[in-house]
Amino acid sequence: MTDEQKHEHVQPSGVWATAVGVARVRALETERENALFRDPLAQAFATAGGLGPSVPTLPGDEAARRRRLGVAFSIVIRTKFLDDLLRQASASGIRQVVLLGAGMDSRAFRMDWPAGTRLFEVDTAAPLDFKASVLRQERAVARCERITVPVDLREDWPGALAAAGHDPAVPTVWIAEGLLIYLPEDAVELLLARISAQSATGSRMGLTLGSRGVIERFAADAAPGSAASMWVSEMPDDPVGWLAGYGWEADSHTLRERAAAYGRPISTPPQHEEGPGGLISAVRR
Repeated sequence: MTDEQKHEHVQPSGVWATAVGVARVRALETERENALFRDPLAQAFATAGGLGPSVPTLPGDEAARRRRLGVAFSIVIRTKFLDDLLRQASASGIRQVVLLGAGMDSRAFRMDWPAGTRLFEVDTAAPLDFKASVLRQERAVARCERITVPVDLREDWPGALAAAGHDPAVPTVWIAEGLLIYLPEDAVELLLARISAQSATGSRMGLTLGSRGVIERFAADAAPGSAASMWVSEMPDDPVGWLAGYGWEADSHTLRERAAAYGRPISTPPQHEEGPGGLISAVRR
């Protein structure tokens, strides 16, 4: 079976199809002269998923266009935020990385990793198979030991992760990027409980959470099948206190705050009261 046939056989669908849209955003950022990150594989993922450079912009009114731009901007800022968190974790000596709902994440290939780093990508089989076909086509070579773990996060993923070689006795850095907003609240709580049970003291975690009110602002009139149409949960009112209940010391950052720090300030004033931020870094105590 050729790679082209493979792509046709495993076409993006459902929640994981949004990972292709994220890849498109990262590809566009990579083309910028002042890019906050470079993702050389992003365009290949987007093209294979039907979002190549020649695909026209989605139709819609001005409000819909602004919402799409807002989502894309948040993807760029959160990617930079989590890249920095991973570099800090590596500098602290952590050599175990777990990407939950890894999608088209290419950090194993595009970032510099210390010797001995093991990076686990946890996702269902369909996106991992799709991704593997693109990686073969691009002849991509990981810069660390990369281990894929095909399992649904609603199932016993800690058992699958342990079987793949993850050691909960040593610190891990966990990344859940663009994931929690698609999970109902009880599933989010279960995920956090499981992460915490597998985290030695000194482990780190990076989360992105839907800010309060984001579903009302973005998902209410979202097109069927779009990312926003599948959003179901928002961050708690007190994310720092919430994570403290699981044994984590967390810092909460707003998109506006991080964007300004990265030299991409948001010029428009906030249209609503900004509460705690949806970019979370945490350390296991």
